[in-house]
Amino acid sequence: MRHSFRCGCPVTTAIDVLGDKWTLVIIKQMLLQGKQTFKDFTESEEAIATNILSSRMKKLLDLGLVLKTKLPSNHKTIYYHLTEKGISLAPIIIEMVSWGNTHLREFNPSMISSDELEFIVSNKEAFIENVITNYKKNINALLCA
Repeated sequence: MRHSFRCGCPVTTAIDVLGDKWTLVIIKQMLLQGKQTFKDFTESEEAIATNILSSRMKKLLDLGLVLKTKLPSNHKTIYYHLTEKGISLAPIIIEMVSWGNTHLREFNPSMISSDELEFIVSNKEAFIENVITNYKKNINALLCA
């Protein structure tokens, strides 16, 4: 797949890759919610359409952010998991949680509020490390099953 970028700016290039409506949502779902199968994503509360999900997954696969795997014990289901490149987006996702909580709550009063959210905001580095460690552990368990 050929990539088209607007210019040589690193910020603009990153936005060209991650700046659509769904890409970071998919990565967030993988990192924080443990979603791994096409069905997992289509059943999420964000309600991504299957054609868009398929398109975004192809893009993420092509860019090396996601890998897809069939398990020896289940040849029918395709499992998606983040690569190291995809996992490295964890700090950006968590920073967006913090920023959204701080600056957008007044515009979206239905935004979740919980003890975990407060922990995330006040302990970002520890939370990011925990998310990455748990994600890798869960993926390794899945792939070694």
